[in-house]
Amino acid sequence: MSANGRWQIANGRWWMVVAICLSALAMLLTGCARPTNHQLSAISYTPVETGIDPEAWAQIPAGTFHFGQHDEMVTIAASYEMMVTDVTTAQYARYLNEALAKGSVKIDGDSVVGYYPGDEFHGHKHEVEITAGDWLHVPLTDPSLRLTFDGTTFGVKPGYENHPMTVVTWFGARAYCEFSGGRLPSEAEWERAARGDDERPFPWGDEIALNNANYYGSRDPFEAAAGKQGDTTPVGFYNGKAYDGYQTLDSASPYGLYDMAGNVWQWASDITEGIHDRPLKGGSKGVYGYNLRIWTRNAARPDYVSPSVGFRCAR
Repeated sequence: MSANGRWQIANGRWWMVVAICLSALAMLLTGCARPTNHQLSAISYTPVETGIDPEAWAQIPAGTFHFGQHDEMVTIAASYEMMVTDVTTAQYARYLNEALAKGSVKIDGDSVVGYYPGDEFHGHKHEVEITAGDWLHVPLTDPSLRLTFDGTTFGVKPGYENHPMTVVTWFGARAYCEFSGGRLPSEAEWERAARGDDERPFPWGDEIALNNANYYGSRDPFEAAAGKQGDTTPVGFYNGKAYDGYQTLDSASPYGLYDMAGNVWQWASDITEGIHDRPLKGGSKGVYGYNLRIWTRNAARPDYVSPSVGFRCAR
């Protein structure tokens, strides 16, 4: 944009504007939208063990680090922990059974809902008011949901036990973390855990290969069933192990966290004055490789769900 805030489209450069706009639109549509060329509900897998423990946590040290695309120096004053992987479908099913028994969540029609105290409302243009009350956590009739529910007990569709939990709102992710003694990470905490102390654009280093992560057209084994926009891979899949001839690269962050790029977008905790949307970090199975860079940011309403959105916890 120019100093006056207007696009410069003169002198034959209009096509650059078109390309930028189309790129942004493609990121939005493929990053969070449901696949339209297949039904994820019809897919089942033989469980794939990665050897990475979804119950594990990594210590993230306090310190000053490079935040965002333009390397703003940000300091995190205290050390904290982050989950080594995204929360899995099996972990979330177990949580729902416990939370339902304790009354922390409830079934309302075709949805799992839970109480949220609301956000301060400032009345800004386009701001949506988030009031105190019950909010959607998981829509039980969504065809992409990997959970099962028989009216009493939650389970997991076969083969998805160690895939990331998806089709979960920000409210549902926040509730899981708090029930488990943690919280959603802030955007700064998330980037610190993904990047470490240097200026790397990807959690594992400076370049991206097809077998570093699960992204659009990365040709992982799960694309054979789901198409180029893909399906999720098991958490920790890209750890240097070979799976039936498919060789992955070890793609952990400097602190040993997996899937900090690709597979699913991850909810962050930040609430910004006058903005109801919540940040999403990390890219997903449905975006191009360049959108897996650590500083890439997406956002959605806190009641949004997608088969390309999951989360992990901090504490």
